[in-house]
Amino acid sequence: MGKVIAVCTSPAKGTEKHNVGTAELVEDWGIRGDAHAGKWHRQVSLLSYDKVEDFRARGAQVADGAFGENLLVQGIDFRALPVGTRLRCGPVELEITQIGKECHHGCAIFQRMGECIMPREGVFARVLAGGTISVGNELTVEEG
Repeated sequence: MGKVIAVCTSPAKGTEKHNVGTAELVEDWGIRGDAHAGKWHRQVSLLSYDKVEDFRARGAQVADGAFGENLLVQGIDFRALPVGTRLRCGPVELEITQIGKECHHGCAIFQRMGECIMPREGVFARVLAGGTISVGNELTVEEG
């Protein structure tokens, strides 16, 4: 079980996301108003808050959403979950569709730190059932 620490969106691709506190997730689309929403397999991005805190402990000064993550969640190691895992937050149901991504080495974090954790720690999901997610909500990993 995890706790939602930040709900982040951005109006344009290639920019950092910002914590908006609450967002509406639309079935088979993603977060309403987020540039990465659409009919594809990477509708929502998730990152473990614990991994971000480890990165910050190494000197990175990064705000919530800086890695392009939509949901920053404490208590779940997303990288350890297989593709197909389902996650639930109230009425919202997500299915992990991709683990990690190719890094283009041009992001601001990589330029400052020499590495970026999103390519290896971040996961992507599609929205199976919509609803609202807010900071402080519980996110659970659904069994089988």
